Amino acid sequence: MLYFMFVATDTEPDRSGDEGIPIEQWVAENDERGTRVGGERLQPVRDATLVRVRGGETIVTDGPFTESKEWIAGYDILDCRDLDEAIEVASRHPMARGGRIELRPYWNGVEDE
Repeated sequence: MLYFMFVATDTEPDRSGDEGIPIEQWVAENDERGTRVGGERLQPVRDATLVRVRGGETIVTDGPFTESKEWIAGYDILDCRDLDEAIEVASRHPMARGGRIELRPYWNGVEDE
């Protein structure tokens, strides 16, 4: 099952001193396991561009979509057996300690009931 993993900053990081593994090691391990399909770090939020269409007019705004202290720093696409494996993979990512990780399954075309 494919999961999109948002990697976001957090105003309340873990301060236990356990930094976990370096990001390069996390990437290498999950590439080798085949659980990481792809991913990339993103430019800072100051480089974001918001695009909307309202009343037939395209409106382009500099900056992020929302006013927030947290922002998406990167993403990864995971291919895992199930949510439990995706959680295990995400929990080892360094930003699980210093930020936030959101896992979202790819759309399967079926509406929730």
